Amino acid sequence: MTQPPQGPYGPQWPQGPQGPQQPPAPHPYGQAGYGYPGYPPRKPRGPLIVASIGGATLLVLSLIVVFTLTNGRDNEPSADGGYTNNAATSTVESTTTTASSTTSTTTESSETSTESSTSEVEQGPRKILALADHPILQDPDAGLQNLACHLPAWESNPAAAEAFFTAAAGCLDAAWGPFLEYYNLPFVSPTLHFPSGGGFDTPCGTIEVGIATAAYYCENNLYVPFAGLQTEQYGNNPGVYLALFAHEYGHHVQEVAGIMDAAWEEIYAAGQNSPAGLEMSRRKELQAQCFSGMFMGAHVDRGGTITRDMYDKAWYDQETRGDDTSGTQDHGSNQNYAAWWRAGAYDNRIVDCNTFAASSADVA
Repeated sequence: MTQPPQGPYGPQWPQGPQGPQQPPAPHPYGQAGYGYPGYPPRKPRGPLIVASIGGATLLVLSLIVVFTLTNGRDNEPSADGGYTNNAATSTVESTTTTASSTTSTTTESSETSTESSTSEVEQGPRKILALADHPILQDPDAGLQNLACHLPAWESNPAAAEAFFTAAAGCLDAAWGPFLEYYNLPFVSPTLHFPSGGGFDTPCGTIEVGIATAAYYCENNLYVPFAGLQTEQYGNNPGVYLALFAHEYGHHVQEVAGIMDAAWEEIYAAGQNSPAGLEMSRRKELQAQCFSGMFMGAHVDRGGTITRDMYDKAWYDQETRGDDTSGTQDHGSNQNYAAWWRAGAYDNRIVDCNTFAASSADVA
């Protein structure tokens, strides 16, 4: 085993006289000082308007939140560094709710209701196109809630793999959905696809299955071709498969939040294959790595089926991934690829995943 990467947060596991010891246990949530485990306490959504009529009657108007539609655009897929050929901007599906009408006895009350409802609509769930200063990356105590995730036993065949990843998607939804909704972001679950054969079609183009395409994300769609999982090499190692799936889901988190759109704007402006464009791609990919680590760290040893062995296997596997292995320049070196995953896994704090504020050396 090689020496631990120094990465953005120093050595990523403790050293013993014979080399690296076992990965450290992730920090649990629910400790004193962190309030509600996993993310800040929910705040009331939408104030109630109360009008007094004749000192006796109360008129209460519940404000209805309307999801806004954010238009995305198709992107060309970028080369993958071991897990995915992520092509990255998507259109968020929206739901529009029509408010039920309430008759007011005064013109003044009606006008107040209309103005307040309009204000609330404007503040409804929507993407925030930002990078280093995105709201989800600011709270030093914010992370994923510690939950039990129950997955079926891994078997290396397409039907069992589909059942495994479908259950994993449910756990990822339960972890990231409340977190993103807390920040008033328009959370939707990604649509899962399990293509067979040597290639598959997506809104981002036709993707060829190979050793660099274990999973793929495009426009709210998450693809897991069984042929790309390399089960002949990894065998019965569900922790490895779960980590790569959580990485791909990490791109969905970026998409829902608006980080993905903001990153691709920078990539297109700089040129996809320019030094600046490739660095922005690495920042995007390394953040997905950190999000994957957060999920694994938040769910290991919580009474579900994500065991310490799965966590350990995923921990060590990360140093075999990245641009050193793939020969590309858009995902980060193997050292940084592992360091960012481990930073998320160990502390489960989303501020540790702010790759867009990191130095260029830490995202090389």
